[in-house]
Amino acid sequence: MAGWNADTAAGPVGPGTVTLVEGSSFCISQANGDIQPEHPHGVFHDDTRILSRWNLLVNGQALESLTASTTEPYRALFIGRVPRSDGYADSPLIVERVREVGAGILEEVTIRNYSTEEAECEITLNVEADFADLFEVKEARVQRRWEESREADGDSLAIRGAWEDVRKGVVVRASGADVTAEALHYRVAVPPRGRWSTRLSVVPASGGTAPASFVRQAGGEASPSDRRRQEWVAKIPKLHMGNRSIERTLRRSYDDLGALRIEDPAHPERVVVAAGAPWFMTLFGRDSLWASEMALPVDPSLALGTLQTLADRQGRVVDPMSEEEPGKILHEVRLGVSSGLSLGGKSVYYGSVDATPQFVMTLGSVSRWGFAKDTITALLPHADRALDWVRNHGDKDGDGFVEYERLNDQGLINQGWKDSWDGINFADGRLAEPPIALCEVQALVYSALLSRAWMAYDGGDAPLAAQLTAEAAELKKRFNEAFWMPDRGYYAIALDGKKRQVDACASNMGQCLWHGIVDEDKIPSVAERLMSPEMFSGWGVRTLASDMGAYNPASYHNGSVWPHDNAVIAVGLLRYGFVKEAQRIATALFEAAEYTDGRLPELFCGFSRDEVAEPVPYPTACSPQAWAATTPIMLITSLMRYDAHISRGGFWMDPALPESYGDLHITNAPMGSGRITIDITASEPTVQGLPEGIAFHREHRPWLTELMDQAGLGDRG
Repeated sequence: MAGWNADTAAGPVGPGTVTLVEGSSFCISQANGDIQPEHPHGVFHDDTRILSRWNLLVNGQALESLTASTTEPYRALFIGRVPRSDGYADSPLIVERVREVGAGILEEVTIRNYSTEEAECEITLNVEADFADLFEVKEARVQRRWEESREADGDSLAIRGAWEDVRKGVVVRASGADVTAEALHYRVAVPPRGRWSTRLSVVPASGGTAPASFVRQAGGEASPSDRRRQEWVAKIPKLHMGNRSIERTLRRSYDDLGALRIEDPAHPERVVVAAGAPWFMTLFGRDSLWASEMALPVDPSLALGTLQTLADRQGRVVDPMSEEEPGKILHEVRLGVSSGLSLGGKSVYYGSVDATPQFVMTLGSVSRWGFAKDTITALLPHADRALDWVRNHGDKDGDGFVEYERLNDQGLINQGWKDSWDGINFADGRLAEPPIALCEVQALVYSALLSRAWMAYDGGDAPLAAQLTAEAAELKKRFNEAFWMPDRGYYAIALDGKKRQVDACASNMGQCLWHGIVDEDKIPSVAERLMSPEMFSGWGVRTLASDMGAYNPASYHNGSVWPHDNAVIAVGLLRYGFVKEAQRIATALFEAAEYTDGRLPELFCGFSRDEVAEPVPYPTACSPQAWAATTPIMLITSLMRYDAHISRGGFWMDPALPESYGDLHITNAPMGSGRITIDITASEPTVQGLPEGIAFHREHRPWLTELMDQAGLGDRG
């Protein structure tokens, strides 16, 4: 396939589209609210397009869009006007469409007549449901044709589809409409200076029966989505900042993170983070772990739910098609997708090289946040199985490094976070050949070993802690010998199948800083290279330096700027005292968010800020996207130099916020069994409401350093 292999990049949705998201459901439409089947539009539920056409005509005319705004991630207001038939520009008929997405959609249509004369209106809604797989729509290759039946019954239209032994359906309800099998019709007279309204809903049906509507009832009571959002807002921290622009970005992050939460179908009490809209509203190993780790200070339960859900689906057997292996953590889960279109041909695909060590690292992070010991203990066998995968299946050739090579031609060619087909290359632009050992994957393994070591120490198993710490120290030594390029002053992005250093200068080494695997004497060179004009665009650190052979500022992974990547790099720089450099990255990203209404996209192009005065959007970037939504949270908490270690009775903070950010006031912040209030004025912090047994330390002391010192194991990085 030309371009992307499998599904690494989002498909284009077209200019002027509006995306709404709630849990695992989402809606993509034109700016006037219409949904067109010839475009990647639709209402999607459980990875199936349950609505492929939703066109509103007034007097035979499509609406001319005036504006579209998302009031919440799951609700939008579309305002348009009805074109005049007499050739005059201004129309007295304005149409408002308020749409909410949940398990389907609810739409309220209002026509306002600004004329002094009554307006006769014939309103038609054309409705289609093709029940296409998400991948069919995303990749513009809808080929299956379902056997369709359409049945009007009073004010409802039921559309049912059959394909082989699969049955799906959708029910449209339109109170007061003349419903036929073809469309919905209204004939109304809108009074002078008056209005007319109606409400419609579309919900999926199973076995021919539609579920109860998710929508608000008359009288203005909150919908389930509203109530879910209210519950989310009540449990997360509330903040006020002197810098209103940054405050807006953080609030937008909170809203988007709330909308990206999905439930584990087998355990509705567990909430996990979906990867991003529109095409990745499902559980991903890497993405969900990263996002929940970055959001720990906001809601630690997201990370716990993600870990528990991934643990239930941890690999048990060797399956070359799905790339499942014992102990391996999955790459993604898909629902209702035909096997010919999903990765590996199955609903669960395991082709990720980094999710497995990342699982162990995130469990270590979660265990610091005060969950019951038996909750963490129940996950330790899964962490040990994950490390067994690292040592056995992950290390394909026994050289002590974790490599990847896809096991079938339906899988991903590249299986790290830069998973586009051309994402790993040499300085001259040549593609690296597998098996490939990525530098940041070795750093993740290092963190995983140390995380499991301190959990062992915390549980009273000092010998296991010492064994794992020694294993980590040996990995760090071999990593710095194998990946460092002294003549270049930076780390190779990878080792290829012949153990050659893949010598491109890429952002991956910046993530290694966070994990602590970089030797002290090499850190200044890495920091200098990351902040060089070739790497730092002015809006963030590029994925690939501009002097590399494969550089393209408008590529997915070869010169673009990814906010989450930059957040991890900033934390790594802060770890070693490069405060100004971290502040520069954070400030650039917050300034970039000002151009997108406070929402950072998945990525943007890597053009220099000196060349282009605004960040250039990447055409198919996911928005909202989990990593990007949690980036502002990670940037602020890292600049607060905020570390919690509940089992050790400690909470550390030593703010390094730029003066331009203003004062910071946070209430309702989770801390162990309680909620605390944090005030930072001119970089001076005060804390109120600390739970009993938790001491506040006014210093920057990363949790791992603290633990290793207490364990008598020394500082391993």
